[in-house]
Amino acid sequence: MIGISKLYCGAVEPADVLRYNRESKRLPSELLQFSADKKPVVVWNCTRTCNLKCEHCYAQSDARRYDQLSTEQAKEMIDDLGRFGAPVLLFSGGEPCVRPDLPELIAYAKQAGMRVVISTNGTLITPELARQFAAVGLSYVGVSFDGDPATHDRFRGVDGAFDAALRGLRNAREAGIKIGLRFTINKHNWREINDIFDLMQREHINRACFYHLVYSGRGSEMIDEDLTHEETRQAVRLIMDRTKQWFDEGGHPEILTVDNHADGVFVYQELLKEDPERAAAVLELLQMNQGNSSGNGIACVSWDGEVYADQFSRDFSFGNVKDRPFSEIWTDKSGDTEASARMAKFKDKKPWVKGRCHECKWLGICGGNFRARAEAYYGDLWAPDPACYLTDEEIGIATPAR
Repeated sequence: MIGISKLYCGAVEPADVLRYNRESKRLPSELLQFSADKKPVVVWNCTRTCNLKCEHCYAQSDARRYDQLSTEQAKEMIDDLGRFGAPVLLFSGGEPCVRPDLPELIAYAKQAGMRVVISTNGTLITPELARQFAAVGLSYVGVSFDGDPATHDRFRGVDGAFDAALRGLRNAREAGIKIGLRFTINKHNWREINDIFDLMQREHINRACFYHLVYSGRGSEMIDEDLTHEETRQAVRLIMDRTKQWFDEGGHPEILTVDNHADGVFVYQELLKEDPERAAAVLELLQMNQGNSSGNGIACVSWDGEVYADQFSRDFSFGNVKDRPFSEIWTDKSGDTEASARMAKFKDKKPWVKGRCHECKWLGICGGNFRARAEAYYGDLWAPDPACYLTDEEIGIATPAR
């Protein structure tokens, strides 16, 4: 997760992080990416069931019912997460709002000491459900949008999905809950990034996460629909420019890019040309960030209790919370099993990545980028991330003479 507003627009300074000693339990939620202990933000796919069928869904969700953790099993997991010190529990899906016990579980997680957020398509958030969320202390609602109404409805597979999502977002805001947008970038919608910024400013939405495409679930069928490296550079530059323009106009949006830590290096290199003093502060923040945090500062628990390195790495489970507490699974680096040996590698991926990732001078602040994308593309978990758009010259690798 790269904070464009934090880094490029100067919304955060290294001192803002250091005053909390970089401890997850002390850091405000917007600074968790800079924690030193990397207590995991846990994404819980609390259900696989969904009222939509999106083209890029990593969980391959649909309207069917699937085996999922019961309310009591979920509470046992939440108790363990609270004791372990997980700072955030993110309810995702499928569509989390299809679970009738969602407000009850949100309240339970809040009581366990965690900040609670949901990632939703927004279509099921009625005024009454929004009031329930607010009453139990839900911190944030992130609603996914894919572009203008026609583009969004096509991706979501349901006519009227855009309008329903916008109604849900407004309902959450009117209930007093912090809201934001989530946007997955691909060839079909990246030229609508300006439209997303226009929507945000029109609707007074101050937060957005722009996700790079990860080849997982139904998204694995979209490899050829990912951006070229040059298009990615243009997209990130556009996000930077629109964020800066908003700041210059007196706003304070929170804009982030997600799932490609090459963005951090790109922002730093652009600032070297524009504002070297700011670039030095950004480099310090990127060193604190440490890049991709799959299997370390980010975790995923599936609807049926399986534990993954992140929500996209669904081909290998480290264990199941019905059999063993998450805290034990997540800290087992003994090497006695295939799962614990892989967990140890995820805790520090740098020695294991191959090719240009291994040779890259930015490895310490990128963290080897996204392993799920490398495995989907090359069939090798430790291969270079095919979505890294930095040139050999930028990463310090000599280009062979022809």
